[in-house]
Amino acid sequence: MTGRSRTSRRTVLTALLAGAVSVPLLGAAPAASAPATALELPPPTGPHPVGRRTLHLVDRHRGDPWVPAARGRELMVSVSYPARSSGGRPAAYMTGSEAQRLLELKGLAGVVPAATVAGTRTHAQADAPPAPGRFPLVLLSPGFSVPRTTLTALAVELAARGYVVAAVDHAYESVGTEFPGGRVPPCVACDRVGVDVDVDEATVVRGRAADLSFVIDELTDRRSTGALARMIDPGRIGAAGHSIGGAAALATMAADRRVRAGVNLDGGFFVPDAGHRIGGRPFMMVGAEAVHGPGNTAGDWAETYDRLHGWKRWLTVSGAGHFSFTDIPWLAEQLGLPDPAVPLPGERGWYITRDYVGAFFDLHLRGIPQPLLHGPTSSHPEVGFHRP
Repeated sequence: MTGRSRTSRRTVLTALLAGAVSVPLLGAAPAASAPATALELPPPTGPHPVGRRTLHLVDRHRGDPWVPAARGRELMVSVSYPARSSGGRPAAYMTGSEAQRLLELKGLAGVVPAATVAGTRTHAQADAPPAPGRFPLVLLSPGFSVPRTTLTALAVELAARGYVVAAVDHAYESVGTEFPGGRVPPCVACDRVGVDVDVDEATVVRGRAADLSFVIDELTDRRSTGALARMIDPGRIGAAGHSIGGAAALATMAADRRVRAGVNLDGGFFVPDAGHRIGGRPFMMVGAEAVHGPGNTAGDWAETYDRLHGWKRWLTVSGAGHFSFTDIPWLAEQLGLPDPAVPLPGERGWYITRDYVGAFFDLHLRGIPQPLLHGPTSSHPEVGFHRP
């Protein structure tokens, strides 16, 4: 990697990870190799077995913003959904190539075997027959430079509760996403955002909003996805994301009225008019207290929150880090690699994410009352409510 590339990657991550770039992706690397532990994501709490299908989608009507010579905008999508029965072939967490690149990014290639990360148990079955019925659709967009797999536990949890969940990888915006044929495109965006004068974080947000709208088009078109499309209720669609993926969720709502509700997990918004044009549709912001509390005037949460005119919540989690809302701390602690800079245990971060995101979509896409969202509770003392 050239000196320029190293500098640009630091610039991008500092800007996009909301000041949390110091949080290691899989905890703090020890001097010796971590044991080859069998990793497992948290088991889902819903009543449905979960199926998983992986789709390669290409929007031929839109050029790629990072590689204009590419033939269309490519996306990899993991669709988790309620299945008919359990006991099928386990769905993979990620490929060995993806795991290797993720570990290399954080200097852990000699500490954790790629096969250990790739072999994480997901509690989903590959290509299981879909359950009968029609279910709400939730789109998930990951943080900048990290793959969609970092939101797998949330995807499986929601699917077990009765949602079709599409986790989306955006081409050239991840260090390790494998496309058909074993291709792993480089993170071109990592070396352009914050370096090229005409490319900024808003470029990423707007591009992802177009990506997510295209995914909705494909998943609700029976000619494209068949049985999956028949499962989806197109009148009940939500979006959520981590870091810049959370900004994309709000931007998608602004651009696409099919998206009825959205969640941002610890991300800035980056678009100057974020929050406009969503009318009375509900939106929830959940983030680390140290970065997204109302006392932090450097962020854009307060101004965005003021533009929201429907049901809204601004929640912060004490002791959380930037990745506390993803799979990463849960897996890191199983490997004996907790992050000493983040007081909140990975297990606790997962429970909070599960409970509040699940409650939000159960309320707004399924109409189920959720007392958890009314205000602070003794069962979740880490969660603060702001500007109710």
